[in-house]
Amino acid sequence: MEIKNIPTVYDPQAEENKWYAFWEENGLFHAEVEQAERPYSIVIPPPNVTGQLHMGHALDNILQDILIRAKRMQGYNTLWMPGTDHAGIATQIKVEEMLAKEGLSRHDLGRELFIKRVWDWKKEYGGVITNQLRRLGASCDWQRERFTMDEGCSRAVREVFVALYEKGLIYQGNRITNWCPRCNTALSDIEVEHEETPGNLYHVRYPLEGSEGEFVTVATTRPETILGDTGVAVHPGDERYCQLIGKNRNLQISEKCFRRAQII
Repeated sequence: MEIKNIPTVYDPQAEENKWYAFWEENGLFHAEVEQAERPYSIVIPPPNVTGQLHMGHALDNILQDILIRAKRMQGYNTLWMPGTDHAGIATQIKVEEMLAKEGLSRHDLGRELFIKRVWDWKKEYGGVITNQLRRLGASCDWQRERFTMDEGCSRAVREVFVALYEKGLIYQGNRITNWCPRCNTALSDIEVEHEETPGNLYHVRYPLEGSEGEFVTVATTRPETILGDTGVAVHPGDERYCQLIGKNRNLQISEKCFRRAQII
């Protein structure tokens, strides 16, 4: 009988890959819809397809895996639904960086060809995160893996938004946005890199129209907007300014530059 030497040090590369492949090949994480008795499911918060898992992902996914495995052993029909998020702007930037190395831009390709390059990039690099989840031992039902830009997912999102709009639960309004002059699109707050810079607070004295020697002082960090001023808002209960409401204040920067604004 052949006796194999037991390694003195645990080798995860040899053991974990072998057993995870066995689990997946035998469908041990797959849930059948027909067996709907005592269902238990978790939809994975989809990580961005552009990046890699970090410690926060690892902690979150391990907690989900613990719950799924516990319910599976208790006899529940468990489903841990895996998927990834498209991360539109981040993916676009990655593809544009790749095009730049070829001396091209998205404008050179046009919309259709650029979208095709984005999908090609996703197919080539989008599996990094799912492979990392497998290395963690995550017991996801990989037969049901989804991507947020899959046709079914996209259609479902459109239908939900339209339904919510028709019920008056969501609406379109004017909001301050973070505009990217390079991408020519609005960005969410989490996609903006904030940078603190030293500035100055300027105090500007506006002379009151018809009141010699009287001024209203306004403090601002953006004196360049003075030329567009059309009014000065004051609190109606502030004794310092309530008697000025309805009056005009003037700003004479030069003979050719004059602005009048009403105090409201």
